[in-house]
Amino acid sequence: MAFGGIPAERCPSCAETERATYALHAEWTLHECARCGLVYIDPLPDASLLDYMYRDTYAGSTESYFTKVERKMRRGRARMRALVRAVPRGRFLDVGCNGGFMVEAARERGLEAWGIDVDTHSIAYARKHYPGCGFEAATVESFIASREAEGAAKFDLLYCSEVIEHIPAVNDFVAALARALAPGGYLYVTTPDIGHWRRPRDLTRWDGFSPPAHCLYFRPAALRHLLARHGFAIEREHLAFKPGIKMLCRKSG
Repeated sequence: MAFGGIPAERCPSCAETERATYALHAEWTLHECARCGLVYIDPLPDASLLDYMYRDTYAGSTESYFTKVERKMRRGRARMRALVRAVPRGRFLDVGCNGGFMVEAARERGLEAWGIDVDTHSIAYARKHYPGCGFEAATVESFIASREAEGAAKFDLLYCSEVIEHIPAVNDFVAALARALAPGGYLYVTTPDIGHWRRPRDLTRWDGFSPPAHCLYFRPAALRHLLARHGFAIEREHLAFKPGIKMLCRKSG
């Protein structure tokens, strides 16, 4: 099935036009921004491709995809034990919640727990298995706009794991994250690290390289640069043995 693309004439993060060719792929060129160091594919996915990729991520499955649930819950509970040291109570939102495992782990810790995902089948699974949480099939931009229109309270903790690398309009996305947070609220974000010392030299052998689904490739400095533009200060960076970035950030103001 053929789709169009959006020519990436500027860095999706900082709008810089100066760039260097990072790598060549059969269908995309990867460029490295001269200012912030973000690596991005050209062309970027357009709306039709994004809709195709994410309208039914798991081919209609509401049960069989979500295997090893107990292991996922153990991992979510362990991560929440660390996060509640910063945010022991309040409102929690998982942006890109998949089957709702992290949302349920937050609810178990006493937080008002919400999850959003653009895949309706993931949301159906989450609603069925974790009815004590709130779930919406929505983008973060549309979800936050709806809450603002209703005068709903902002969130105290956002969780965004392995999502930001999928987002061509990444400034709109991070701006919506900032709008979602109360002043002093926290964001925990993870994404693959293209500059990690354990990343295979051959990009095609790296499980973090997955164009066009993964259209942006960050190093820690590039992610810090983007987050700072939207009022986030890095509180803690976690060392990652695998090629990944894990940051806990706080919204200023």
